[in-house]
Amino acid sequence: MVPPLVLDIDGTLTDADGHLDPRAFEVLPSWDAPVILATGKAFPYPVSLCHYLGLPQTVIAENGGVVLADGEVTFTGDREAAQAAADEFVARGGDLGWDAADTANRWRETEIIARLDADEALLREVADEFDLEVIDTGFAYHIKTPGVEKGVGLERVCETMDYDPEEFVAVGDSVNDASTFGVAGRSFAVANADDVAKEAADTVLDQSYMDGTLSVLESLREEDAA
Repeated sequence: MVPPLVLDIDGTLTDADGHLDPRAFEVLPSWDAPVILATGKAFPYPVSLCHYLGLPQTVIAENGGVVLADGEVTFTGDREAAQAAADEFVARGGDLGWDAADTANRWRETEIIARLDADEALLREVADEFDLEVIDTGFAYHIKTPGVEKGVGLERVCETMDYDPEEFVAVGDSVNDASTFGVAGRSFAVANADDVAKEAADTVLDQSYMDGTLSVLESLREEDAA
C-alpha cells in the first residue's frame, strides 16, 4: 500500500506564482491512504481545499495551531495574546501591511501574521515581550505561541486517527515544515525550499514546487507496485 502523506500547500502543491497546481486534482483524490494538508494558512483554506479536492477534511492549519481530524477540531495557539502583540506593534508605529479587509488574518484562530515588509526587529521585540515567537515562513511573519508546530499537529492527528507518525511521508518547503520532517517517517524538501527545510529533510529533491511533489508521489507508487 502507498503510505499516508502530510503535505504542505504553498510552495509544495503550487507553482512559482503561488497558484495551486491543477495536477493536485489528478493525483491526490486517488491516493489510497490518508492525505493531511499542513499549512501556515488560516484554518478555512486547507478545509476548503480538501473539499474541492474531494479529500476527507484532515488538516493542520496555522502552523499547528488548529488541527482537524475525524471531525474533531483542537486549538493550541493563543489568538488573544497574538492579537494583543499585534496591536502593540501597531501602536508603536508598526504596520502589519494588509488592507482594511485583512483577509490574511480575518479567519485566523490561533496566530496573527504580518507582511514580510513589516518592521521585523520591532515585531520580534514586541512578540518577545508577550512571550510569543515570530517565524518567517517566506509568505509572512507569523506571531505565534512557542511550541505550536506542524509536527506537533501531525502527532495529534495520528493520535486521533490511530496512526504512527513514522508511517507518513512528508513534503514541504519552509521552516515551518521542519518540525513535520522531524516527526514523519520520511521527509522530502522540494528544490525551492528554504535552508532550514532542506537541512531537516531526509532528501532534497532536484525539482521545485509541484514538480518535486509529484516526483515523490510517483516514486512511492513505483515502490508500492514493486
